[in-house]
Amino acid sequence: MTNILTDRYTQALDLARTLHTETRKGGEVPYLAHLLSVSALVLEHGGTEDQAIAALLHDSAEDHGGEARIAQLRTQFGDTVADIVLACSDSLTVDKDNKQPWWPRKIAYVDALVHERADALLVSAADKVHNARSILADYRTHGDQLWARFNPAAGRTGSLWYYARLVQILGERLAGTPGAELAAELRRTVEAIHAEATARGHDVPAELAAALAREQVERARGPHA
Repeated sequence: MTNILTDRYTQALDLARTLHTETRKGGEVPYLAHLLSVSALVLEHGGTEDQAIAALLHDSAEDHGGEARIAQLRTQFGDTVADIVLACSDSLTVDKDNKQPWWPRKIAYVDALVHERADALLVSAADKVHNARSILADYRTHGDQLWARFNPAAGRTGSLWYYARLVQILGERLAGTPGAELAAELRRTVEAIHAEATARGHDVPAELAAALAREQVERARGPHA
């Protein structure tokens, strides 16, 4: 049966357009382009309208409103959309200057992904695939200057660790589902990022080993939940 998009999708698109007036990191591309791409990937890989709507709004709570935005989405679009957006958010802190530090947030996110609701996994994978595509394209164009756009606590090493962990978890969780194709693309794209870093003289295996050691140190400091 064809997955018909309704006026709910149009409403979500308009909300995303009005909330996300910023541009993508380091450029002039409207942030909405990312949201549209993620939603398209969800639909192309068997997603429902709820998942496609959540894809349009997956950054809305994290970047524009926190818990109040989740409450709005729950009222306007229902529990499924709100819960997927919640699952895709690594912070609900409205004041971006007071977010939990990068490493604890990302460790908590990958830990949650291991047990995350199934309908959120496709949206997460689509988001990470589009981000990884952008990272690879920009890395090839701008070289290591690219990493200055990222959280200083992450940089290249932290980013490589994060995407390696996402490849592992999403590959396992999406196996045997239509989203497995997205997980496979994520793996290929991350491998290409590693190859680009290697070509630029970086010892990627050593950096990943150092990042995994950093992960263990962070875990030893306390729970990440």
